[in-house]
Amino acid sequence: MTNEYQLAQINIAKAIAPLDHPTMKGFVDQLDYINELADKSPGFVWRLQTEDGDATALKVFDDPLIIVNMSVWESLESLKAYVYFGDHVEAFKKRKNWFEKLDFPSLALWWVPKGQIPKLKSAKEKLELLKLQGPTPNAFTFTRPFPPQE
Repeated sequence: MTNEYQLAQINIAKAIAPLDHPTMKGFVDQLDYINELADKSPGFVWRLQTEDGDATALKVFDDPLIIVNMSVWESLESLKAYVYFGDHVEAFKKRKNWFEKLDFPSLALWWVPKGQIPKLKSAKEKLELLKLQGPTPNAFTFTRPFPPQE
């Protein structure tokens, strides 16, 4: 049953300054590399992006400093390997240099049928669901994952 589903994720971050501000240069300078790293990672399926190849130009929330990242992976393990191991982890460790700590969930994971690309609206709903209910089979986290549900 597991190979009938793929893992979708949305994560958001609130920048400490607009992306064109010098404070954000370290983040912006590595964005293409980190996105390319994701694209080439084992288990990667899809990511939200504009014609420029990233999603930072998409204004999805009322706050213009909130940026969004959304992707689909073959498994929880493949996404976890990308996030926590290899070159991405160095950028992840430096996130406090560029982003504020949010007082609500900034990451939501959920299962989608294989081949389905999640819509941004439903991804935002997953973040809200996680905020309201905590981890459930409908929206969960790395620390409290759930298997795909029939």
